[in-house]
Amino acid sequence: MNTRHFSQLPKPYLAYPKVIQGLIFKKPKGEKVLPQVEYVVDSFQVDAKHLKAYNEVCGFKNNGYIPAIYLAVLSQSLQMHMMTQEAFPFAVLGLVHIRNQIKQHRKVGVNEQLSLSCKFGELKPHDKGVQFDFITTVKVGNEVVVEALTTYLARQKTNGGAGAKPAESKAPEYQLAATWDVSENTGRRYAMTSGDFNLIHIHAVTAKAFGFKQAIAHGMWSKAKALSNLNLPEAYEADVWFKLPMYLPSKVEFLTAEQGKDTAFLIRNAKSQKPHVTGSVKAL
Repeated sequence: MNTRHFSQLPKPYLAYPKVIQGLIFKKPKGEKVLPQVEYVVDSFQVDAKHLKAYNEVCGFKNNGYIPAIYLAVLSQSLQMHMMTQEAFPFAVLGLVHIRNQIKQHRKVGVNEQLSLSCKFGELKPHDKGVQFDFITTVKVGNEVVVEALTTYLARQKTNGGAGAKPAESKAPEYQLAATWDVSENTGRRYAMTSGDFNLIHIHAVTAKAFGFKQAIAHGMWSKAKALSNLNLPEAYEADVWFKLPMYLPSKVEFLTAEQGKDTAFLIRNAKSQKPHVTGSVKAL
């Protein structure tokens, strides 16, 4: 395992020229292997102004603590550079974010000194191609405070074999908690704080170039919006599966189901009732 150290978080936009190159120069065929590399930001503090802007877009309170999902979002800048600076075998713009898991072991204060690392997990079969994880770890000193797993699907022709899927279980008895009118500019507002300027999220015109009838909301915005509307334990695991795209603008329903100390939730289209995000929060 090779390790690359950074004195600060690299800027996501610096990776975009190579992302665009991936549209022009096709990846070579053959066996797909993920780079054995770990990127580490050795020591940093979050930018309080940037965190405040993120909280406003996603609905979190400015209470002196860092939402765990915010730290997972910061790790995406490392992920972008890992996919463009290393011998990454897939086209970045062809990837689909299908799942995200976050563990918060304790609350993290805004002024704490952090380290952040990210590495690849293993390639696994999926019925629509192959999937892989980014494994993110956030520490204060030697103490692990937040862990995250970001799962992407790389679409490929398959032999029809079943890949990894969530286990079937009885549907929770959801209750409507809120209805949200998600504005057309949500993707642009979230991009300004997350650094994710993927064209499918920015505007209807650019989204149509990639086969979408309108721009679609970022999956990580949807998850953050859900978490900001729940009473989160001090230590918890939040797991979501991203389902159908949320077109912008949209009217959606947020539903929850209490299961002991755990909470299941669902974001669905208010008109069609089709799901955008399903997830759960479990106390640790």
